[in-house]
Amino acid sequence: MSYSESLSGTLSAIGATEGTRLRVSKEGRVFEGTLMPHHEFSSPDVLILKVKSGYNVGIAITDSTVIEVIEQPVQRTRSEQPVEFREGLPKIVLIGTGGTIASYVDYRTGAVHPALSTSDMVNAVPEIREIANIDARVLFSIFSENMDPAHWQELAQAVADEINGGADAVIIPHGTDTMGYTAAALSFMLGDVPKPVILVGAQRSSDRPSSDASSNLMACARFATKADRAGVYVVMHDTPGDDSFAVHLGTRVRKMHTSRRDAFHSINALPVAHLDASGRMEVRTDGPAVRDGKAVARTAMERSCVLLQYYPGMDPELFEPIFMKSKGVVIAGSGLGHVNEGMIPLIRRATENGTVVVVTSQCLNGRTNLNVYNTGRDMLKAGVVTVLDMLPETAYVKLMWVLANTSSPEEAREMMATPLADEMSDRRTIDE
Repeated sequence: MSYSESLSGTLSAIGATEGTRLRVSKEGRVFEGTLMPHHEFSSPDVLILKVKSGYNVGIAITDSTVIEVIEQPVQRTRSEQPVEFREGLPKIVLIGTGGTIASYVDYRTGAVHPALSTSDMVNAVPEIREIANIDARVLFSIFSENMDPAHWQELAQAVADEINGGADAVIIPHGTDTMGYTAAALSFMLGDVPKPVILVGAQRSSDRPSSDASSNLMACARFATKADRAGVYVVMHDTPGDDSFAVHLGTRVRKMHTSRRDAFHSINALPVAHLDASGRMEVRTDGPAVRDGKAVARTAMERSCVLLQYYPGMDPELFEPIFMKSKGVVIAGSGLGHVNEGMIPLIRRATENGTVVVVTSQCLNGRTNLNVYNTGRDMLKAGVVTVLDMLPETAYVKLMWVLANTSSPEEAREMMATPLADEMSDRRTIDE
């Protein structure tokens, strides 16, 4: 615990540890609850209790405050239970990476832990055993903001190994904040993968009645076993309620809200499919069918790449070291993909130096087009590559992968302008 030295001493003297039920009396008020880990944003002299309502309260401890132990925590062990495999059902492998969906709640402390055992993952949604045999392992136990290209590489290889070892589908419970980046990375690394690879998250933690963890996971399993669709996808709620789920292409999906259940949207493309809570499914787009074959993970990534958002007044002198030292730069430009005219000479120097500069639009919806205005045409002359309607983060991930899998800037520019995983198009539909 990171409580102050004096408060830690008091708690130690009465034998209080995280999970101990305490009674705290202060200035005529009495609080009862479970001792929680100290929050990094709280004062070191503020005691954190989880009270009966489920909320946490902070109590500033003074010399006159009385702290008493009501009940010591019961030590619990977590045992692995065998999972029975049933003949005739497809095999789905869950590869845990952390995040809300792959967490369990320690009800002694109320803390959510970012790791599950195999049996925990399966037992969280018992009805999933009716449609598939489930195997599971935890590859990482991290928050998704800590995912980086090295994690993507290890994950892609793990997915390929599971498919080549007999898995009919792979589901990846993942934190939602960077799930779109990971989905894009797997889309390029796994290429023409012969089985469904599905990332899934949860917006509400598993200790809340409104948690979407189990329902999202069940929707994943149904899509994986019934849709006959290979490729990399993301499955999440597509309404604020609990009855509808969308399947998004891995290179076209973006988190568009911090906390809503329906935070994930397909951008510049239709969702691949919709499912309801009963399992009814409507597949809305064409795509590769599931087939026999080996998965190949091409995991090389060039780390010397940056993703920048253009803003009014962007100073070329400030960004010159970045442009000149990076092997790849993605700029989310304004509107059709523009930057101010002062940035264009820097872009020219960078491209002449071998840096691949890619332009997308921060508008997200719609495609880039640098042939409309003089600024755009000057950017093209300076050597930028436009990538139609590709999402900025997808372009960033693709550029890292392309630079590591080509032998020259010219080849990389050509590949960036070529669709590889349905990540870009110049077609529009009314539904979008």
